[in-house]
Amino acid sequence: MRINYDKGGLISPLRVKSQASVDTANSASPENQAKVMLIFPPDWYPSEPYLSLPTLTAFLREAGHEVVQKDVNLEMYDWFFSGDFLRRVLKKVPQQLDRLKKISRDRDLTDAEVELQLALCDCSRSRIAELIEKAEKAKRIVRAPEFYDGEKLEWAIGVFREVTTTISLVYYPARICMPPMETDLSYKLFMSSEVLDAVYDTQVNVYRDVFEAIVKPAILAEKPDVIGISIVLRQQLFSSMTFCAMIKEQFPDIHVTVGGNTVTRFRDVLPDTPKLFALFDSAIVYEGETALLRLVEGIANGTELSHVPNLIFRDESGIHVNTETFAENMGALPPPDFDGLPMDKYFVPEPILPYLATRGCYWGRCEFCDHGEGYTSGYRTKKDWQIIEELTFLKEKYQTRHFHFTDESYPPALFRKLTRKLVESKLDIAWTTHIRFEKSLLSDEIWQDAQDAGCKYLHMGYESGSERVLQLMDKATTTDIIQQSLELSSRHGVWNHVMGFFGFPGETYEDAKFSTQFLEDNREHVHSIGFGTFDLSKHTPVAKNPEKFGITFYANPEWDLAMDYYFTVKEGLSIEDAERVFEEFEQNHYAGWDLKIFVREYVFLYVSYFGSNKLPSLQFQLGPQDPSSNLASV
Repeated sequence: MRINYDKGGLISPLRVKSQASVDTANSASPENQAKVMLIFPPDWYPSEPYLSLPTLTAFLREAGHEVVQKDVNLEMYDWFFSGDFLRRVLKKVPQQLDRLKKISRDRDLTDAEVELQLALCDCSRSRIAELIEKAEKAKRIVRAPEFYDGEKLEWAIGVFREVTTTISLVYYPARICMPPMETDLSYKLFMSSEVLDAVYDTQVNVYRDVFEAIVKPAILAEKPDVIGISIVLRQQLFSSMTFCAMIKEQFPDIHVTVGGNTVTRFRDVLPDTPKLFALFDSAIVYEGETALLRLVEGIANGTELSHVPNLIFRDESGIHVNTETFAENMGALPPPDFDGLPMDKYFVPEPILPYLATRGCYWGRCEFCDHGEGYTSGYRTKKDWQIIEELTFLKEKYQTRHFHFTDESYPPALFRKLTRKLVESKLDIAWTTHIRFEKSLLSDEIWQDAQDAGCKYLHMGYESGSERVLQLMDKATTTDIIQQSLELSSRHGVWNHVMGFFGFPGETYEDAKFSTQFLEDNREHVHSIGFGTFDLSKHTPVAKNPEKFGITFYANPEWDLAMDYYFTVKEGLSIEDAERVFEEFEQNHYAGWDLKIFVREYVFLYVSYFGSNKLPSLQFQLGPQDPSSNLASV
């Protein structure tokens, strides 16, 4: 089925502009301008800027507003792996030992608490001094040419894990992690009541300390009128809601707004969670540029917010949902503005810039996908000449040749046009993006253009190697197309990362085995994999048409922030069956797909640096019995 974009009343650009001109006739004058601070919260791997802040920054600055963008996620990890933070950890050790001693007076310590006590006792001054030295060295490695020494990079990543494990000791029972592992504050993310409890838990909530050390000093220095927080992952709710609560407590006159993909997915829930909504003033759903600009204009001019599209807001009378929505014209948007972000602090030796040429998905029919929930208008794209102009501008301004095209799925027609244009322009960039297996891309000429244009790494939506399951998903591809695509990308030096999952409704064990066997049979051309199990997201076509897919699901009313549901099936693999198949695949798949270094941006940089998609230095040692262990050396 096609994505349904009918969400609210879509209003025309002319109407938005006319309203804005009436409300802000003097918006260009200094007294009507607002100062905005945009925050990207933890947790995300700090390898490149997330695009939401630079995109909004460019739009607001073009309209004359002052913008301060803060990648608090990056600054947090830079701080975690520093002497300042680790000496704070050392000071907390006696407090945690005292806490455990008090507990032991009332009851016996659990085995986990006894282990914690022993670990805290080992957390001495000399041990912290050793960790400080190692952490600073690890940061130097990931930011320097030493990054391309696989053993040194693996050591640095190991140090990051070692440090976060030590940090966790003083925030127990929280578990502080480095993505892609998720920090666990020991509260449930799918319940607003537990998120609220986590916000005020001074024992486990490390983000309270992050606020005091990073966010609060920035607010005091910059004195913004509006603070916007971009929440793109549900995992960021803990940090985001903590920041919101502490801003409203300490700076009550600042308008706090939240937005991003996760907020959009909660659009039906937020009006019914007044306690959570009390932590901030407004929420922007769907696309944010015009909505945020109109919000900022309204605050600067003291006008009503009921006219702002894509907005849910709170005032003295309650929570209000504006029914009008707005979608951006991609061709009219300025290129992203990264000014103000500490580009030298990202955990990479050379900058990677995200760039978006399209919105929505040109295919829009995959039954398992809910990406269309972020939009109220269909697929749109910038012109190929505009993309080249903006990439040229960004390359020269920020002195980088590495780009991550963050489009949901790169359209084949644009892929063909853009690669040709990149070759003709001799722009000399290296890039990575996400793509479907398409019949229209099956030619050596297209892939030669991709290779010459600097395409280095592709996330490829495999999903399943069973054509029956692919038809159930409405993927509209075949195993023959998949096989040819893998061979072409491999032969032309492009690293392919194959993504799939088990347990789509109706999939059988035989389908799953066929899917895994297909990959094994083609492992010579498959460079890395990312597999999991099917999640029934509340916004997917499957959840909206359960009878069609033979499923029954249960939505627990207490789990108000749940994004997916537990379900049962009439036929095929159950959730538990799919987990067993996944575990079997994890244990038995080709060892060459297990990488020592699994951060996608790191693999991208390695392929770009070494000019090869055969990188055995990234693999764990293959056994001599493995027939594919004769890959060319870097």
